Amino acid sequence: MSQPNFSGLAGGLSLLGLLAASPAVLGQGLGNSPYSRLGLGDASLNAGGVRQMGMGGIGVAAPNSVNVNELNPALVYYTNRTTFEAGFTGQFKTLRNTVSSQRTGSATLGYLALAVPINRRWASVIGLKPYSTVDYESRTLDNTIQGDPASQVEKRYTGSGGLAEAYMSHAVRLAKGLTAGASAGYVFGSIDQEASTRISTPTVALDLSNRDIYQQHVRYSDFAFRTGLHYRGQIKEKLSYNIGGTYSFRSNLNGTRSISLLREDYNSIQIGSTALETDAKGKARVPALTQIGISLDNNRSWSLSAEAARQEWSQFRAFGEQGGSSGIALSDTYRFGVGGELTPDATSVDNYFKRVTYRAGLNMAQLPYRPGGNTLYDRSVSWGFALPLPTATPLDATVISLGFTYGQRGNTDMLRYSDGTTERNVKEDYIRMQLGVTLNNRWFIKRRIE
Repeated sequence: MSQPNFSGLAGGLSLLGLLAASPAVLGQGLGNSPYSRLGLGDASLNAGGVRQMGMGGIGVAAPNSVNVNELNPALVYYTNRTTFEAGFTGQFKTLRNTVSSQRTGSATLGYLALAVPINRRWASVIGLKPYSTVDYESRTLDNTIQGDPASQVEKRYTGSGGLAEAYMSHAVRLAKGLTAGASAGYVFGSIDQEASTRISTPTVALDLSNRDIYQQHVRYSDFAFRTGLHYRGQIKEKLSYNIGGTYSFRSNLNGTRSISLLREDYNSIQIGSTALETDAKGKARVPALTQIGISLDNNRSWSLSAEAARQEWSQFRAFGEQGGSSGIALSDTYRFGVGGELTPDATSVDNYFKRVTYRAGLNMAQLPYRPGGNTLYDRSVSWGFALPLPTATPLDATVISLGFTYGQRGNTDMLRYSDGTTERNVKEDYIRMQLGVTLNNRWFIKRRIE
């Protein structure tokens, strides 16, 4: 006979069920990011959870039995206890160009996951995570209007919203050391964007001018699929290697779009509205994503990993438009990272800090935006810790994990084009933090007759 032991996980299950029915919780932005105007916003790039953040966003070939590793669905197989994990994310950033700077930031729920080992060859996970985030606001003031040097034009661009993914993944062992996994996700959410202008004249100040607004609301919902493979072999008694890869298939997300032209007076009171489109049908073509990685570990206290990813953003279309509503064509991207983790002595009794897991990593990625044909990069360094609670038992354990990333993306170069126009790039300096809570519990315990 066996019976389920639900201690320590009931609260996690309730939270997962509550938030799965409330996708808006994951739809909050992480501070003003001008680059989220592109495509569907800042894509999550299948970057995993708090463990992966601490190692530079990698983990496609780094198995782990404590955290939920859904980055590669084949690694779900290594879940040996029922595991619930929740991540909470915060970010502070400084935006700057050649003439101004701004500080911004916020915090939000990052992700939820529940993994269950079904039998010795099969494990499964369900979860909720961000797919993309849109959060930006920019304002420009042009003091030179052709034919009317005494006037000014103000342009403002704003966007908010994003997409979330509710998913289920399964992993099975095909042979000794070889596992395969598949994930099916339902992507849903909405994106709101506005582009507005107002003009001052010698007789009407800018603050007293009417504002003309181009407003767009798009709602997406459809399925996305991902597969993964992982092989684990042994070099010698205390040294093993791992090879893993994932392939996220190209998705065609169904969408409905509404576009309106609005006019507001200087008090932001609407004085006119014209609907250009109402619930028009369309699709967003999200390109396939390929990730491959290798790692070494001693199956006890340390691991080292390297990873690469490629995504063909040049193939992105939204409602038949290259680059989507921004009108800016995107380019293919590559990402590279290295990282690792170390637990000095997981069984130490006298020294708690020897039971702590220490993580670090480096990551470099291209942005899909190529202003003037120049490539922009996102470079970051990461570190993190896994702090086991001292109340852990063979049946029940709780781990608090912290992940930190400091990075820079973009630059402040001034671009000058052949037609005489100029463009200022934006540079983001950011510090991203994530708090993860992992609850491990052995649900089914065989009773013994004494």
